[in-house]
Parts: sequence; C-alpha cells; structure tokens
Amino acid sequence: MKYLFASDLHGSAYYAEKLIARFEEERADRLVLLGDLLYHGPRNPLPEGHNPQRVAELLNEKKDVILAVRGNCDAEIDQMLLAFPCLADYAVIDLGKKLLYLTHGHLPLPPLQKGSLLLNGHFHVPACEERENYTYLNCGSLSLPKENSPHSYLVYENGLFVWKDENGTEFMRYSV
Repeated sequence: MKYLFASDLHGSAYYAEKLIARFEEERADRLVLLGDLLYHGPRNPLPEGHNPQRVAELLNEKKDVILAVRGNCDAEIDQMLLAFPCLADYAVIDLGKKLLYLTHGHLPLPPLQKGSLLLNGHFHVPACEERENYTYLNCGSLSLPKENSPHSYLVYENGLFVWKDENGTEFMRYSV
C-alpha cells in the first residue's frame, strides 16, 4: 500500500490542486490528510489561491481514498462541506512491524508503543527525529511552509518514507 501524507492546506485551492496532481502522479492508494484543510486560522496569512469551497470540491472527489484527522483550525462547519470524516483527533495505521500514529500535532501525544512512529503536521516544517521511545515525523505544509522549508508532502511505501517538494522532487528520506 502506498500512502501520500499532507497537512495544512489552509484553504489553498492552488495547493490542493497540486496535491491531487501529486497524488495521481505518485499512484498512491491512500491520501492521508493531517488537518487544517479549509480554514487559514487567525495567525496565518491567506495562502495562495485561498478558496475553501474549491478545496472541499477537490478533496471530495477523492473521498473514497482519504483518511483524515482534525487540525486546530478544523471545525464542525468544515465537516459539513467535506464528504469524508475529518474530525478524528488521532488515527493509527499498522505498517506491519510498527504502528504509525497520526495526529495534527496540537493535542497531547496519544499513548505510543515503544518503537512506534508519530506523524503530524501543525508546525509546517518537515522533520524526522529519533526520540526516546518513538520516531517523530512531520510532513511539512504544502501551502504555508515555515522556517524556510519547502512546500512539501510525504510518501510512504514498502518501509520507506520520502519527503518531496511541491514539484515531486525528493529532499529527505527515512527507512523503517
């Protein structure tokens, strides 16, 4: 199974279109969204191509392959526009030898098994760090990257995580 992970679109139709194009070009099986899909939040600037209704339309076209968790800017009103569940605080994917815990990143950590992987967005900066009991991964943000990081997403397949920029160019990898 091939997964494409993205976070923090913040209502950017411009980057939602790029995301769908990358998803199709990657030939991923699942699109995993780690929150902050439609609303830009009061602390963020409006992202390029801000159009939450168009983002909802684009994502709804992929509703059968989307797994999503709630971000701090997501609300029940967003769920009314989206045709897939988007308000779960956490999700877990069994990768075989390890569990991958998914969250946006704004809530306390879920209980993690030793050796697990934690993947989130929220901070808008790609990351891969070994921590005391788990490996921390962040896919970054396609629409509003921070700390001079690239517009990014993350792909997982066959034990390998690969971070890519908006054009699909690899810039980091981690093998499980």
